[in-house]
Amino acid sequence: VVFPPQLCAVSCEEAEVEETLKRLQSQKGVQGIIVVNTEGIPIKSTMDNPTTTQYANLMHNFILKARSTVREIDPQNDLTFLRIRSKKNEIMVAPDKDYFLIVIQNPTE
Repeated sequence: VVFPPQLCAVSCEEAEVEETLKRLQSQKGVQGIIVVNTEGIPIKSTMDNPTTTQYANLMHNFILKARSTVREIDPQNDLTFLRIRSKKNEIMVAPDKDYFLIVIQNPTE
């Protein structure tokens, strides 16, 4: 698909996001992917609505606290990646300026 230049900025970026999500989802053990905006609202997800909402709310608060803690220790520093591993799964978060990428996977696969 070829987009006119004025549409390409948004459409091409969206296509890149979709391609990245597909690539991540195809990785062995990945159970779900959620993209959350800075307010904690899910904007894309491969999981059902109740699960998406639960992860988005809980992880958003957790990420904000983790980022705040990192900055409190060193104001020149910032949170770049967060990994939580439990007996059942592993939650990885890549925070960005405009959104958080959350990946939930089975750590044993």
